[in-house]
Amino acid sequence: MKIKELHLLTNNLTETVQFYTQVIAAVLTEEKEEEVSLLLGETKIVFQLSTEENPIYHLAFDIPKNKLEEAYHWLKQKINLLPVTDETEISDFELWNAKSFYFYDNNENLLELICRYDLDNQSEHAFDGSSILHVSEIGLVSDDVPFLAETLMTKYGLEVYSKQPAQDNFTALGDEEGLFIIVNQDRNWFPTEKKARLFPTKIIFNTGMSEDQELSIS
Repeated sequence: MKIKELHLLTNNLTETVQFYTQVIAAVLTEEKEEEVSLLLGETKIVFQLSTEENPIYHLAFDIPKNKLEEAYHWLKQKINLLPVTDETEISDFELWNAKSFYFYDNNENLLELICRYDLDNQSEHAFDGSSILHVSEIGLVSDDVPFLAETLMTKYGLEVYSKQPAQDNFTALGDEEGLFIIVNQDRNWFPTEKKARLFPTKIIFNTGMSEDQELSIS
């Protein structure tokens, strides 16, 4: 599954543009009075100005599987990275054969750069913002994770991610290239104590089996 476009909310467009263009080198493609569009790798992210208080999301971005250390040091010079344990800021997902690290954007969205070692996406170029490949995960928040998962599987033909058994409070739908991470409302977003909350989200995605599809959560 490929996540092609995301529509998210923000309370501050100016600071959002500054963060994404200056810190992680997104490309600003369109700027309106109440909306901006950014390109990060192959994924378009649209932020819409909202008066809803502190809308926050969780996003993960794939990077080349041989660039974890380079990416870590590149970003650590710019912003604070979040601790995973007392000893490290690198998370090792053995079940997924992946490693990642986390940070906040200006909105306190929880962002993640992740290497998935089973993908063939290595790069020989020095790491910079243009090395970010695409959004590979978007968090979806629900009061009933199994129900939402079943609804999305039935409507869009999605499947539970083969490396992550479904749980009542956490289910990943999709595949190695793109995942919907469905969690219970008020569950902590790993590795923080920030509670998952439901905010409006629109996602344009493609499962490879049909034309682009649209999912709106509100």
